[in-house]
Amino acid sequence: MAKVHSTGLSPLLVAAVILAHCGGPSPADPPWEIGGGELQATNTDALFIAVSAVSERVAWAAGTGGQIARTDDGGSTWEVKVVPGADSLQFRDVHGIDANSAYILSIGSGSDSRIYRTDDAGGSWRLLFQNDEPEAFFDCMDFWDEESGIAFSDAVDSEFVIITTGDGGESWSRVDPMSVPDALGSEGSFAASGTCVTTFGDSTAWIGTAAGDRPRVLKTTDRGRSWVVAETPVVGGQSAGIATITFRDALNGFVAGGDINAPTEYRDNVAVSHDGGLTWSLAARPLMPGAIFGSTYVPGAPTPTIVVTGPAGVNYSVDNGLSWQPADSLNYWGVDFAGREGGWTVGTDGKIAFRYFRSRP
Repeated sequence: MAKVHSTGLSPLLVAAVILAHCGGPSPADPPWEIGGGELQATNTDALFIAVSAVSERVAWAAGTGGQIARTDDGGSTWEVKVVPGADSLQFRDVHGIDANSAYILSIGSGSDSRIYRTDDAGGSWRLLFQNDEPEAFFDCMDFWDEESGIAFSDAVDSEFVIITTGDGGESWSRVDPMSVPDALGSEGSFAASGTCVTTFGDSTAWIGTAAGDRPRVLKTTDRGRSWVVAETPVVGGQSAGIATITFRDALNGFVAGGDINAPTEYRDNVAVSHDGGLTWSLAARPLMPGAIFGSTYVPGAPTPTIVVTGPAGVNYSVDNGLSWQPADSLNYWGVDFAGREGGWTVGTDGKIAFRYFRSRP
């Protein structure tokens, strides 16, 4: 349920659908934009699903075929490796700590859901967690600091499976299911970019759900010991819901997703919160059709700037989702910015592109 399959839309089809979309006129050009977008050489045709930008020079990417990519020179060169013994796995989340250390998460039912860590720039990887619940399917993870993190799985017997660590991943403990809201039907999440969970500060985390009638956001402020839940107006259904969640600060957040089986349609697929995720309201639809897979706020931008990715391309908003601008029409899944100086989008056919925030020429 949580696996998202690759889809492709040609730039011409995207343009045709955008022109046919019955929305209002495009907003005037803002005073700043997301620049860059040139492809960087990776010498692989893997689907890169997740990316973690540590700085404008250091980034990690994770993808299919057990492949992990790393740069420490801003993307001038990317080193791509297959994690030993994991060539059949799909790594759909990555969290970079620095140029040498990172966590990666693979998806799949049962033992295919795993978490690894490297501390030698990807030269070797230690298996830290291997799921032993046959019905569990881990979708995403995030970390409060180098040692403390959280990972989320689809529900088992109507109970979400959430695990946490406080010792660098050496041990993981399941959050007491009694403290977590029950799943509604087949509710879970989408492993589309590794961003269905996001952390903030020392102990807050939010999780976006999908594949249910009412996409929801789960929130904890004590590292998972207790939770509250809020419904969102994002379109729901068996193939729809929230795929990505990001917060600019403790109060202002953004969720996106849509129907992954409707790649040419426009749906209510983005929403914002201004009270820490307790309530959500629809934002303007991005200019591109289909589902949104990845999203991030740009740290340090002078206004709330969001970048979103999906099979139909890359859009960005400099006004917290009130209006959108196109940046690319190629198929990208994941996005992350280390700051206004730069970040990356990753996607199909080994695509990795560096992007940055700048004043409009």
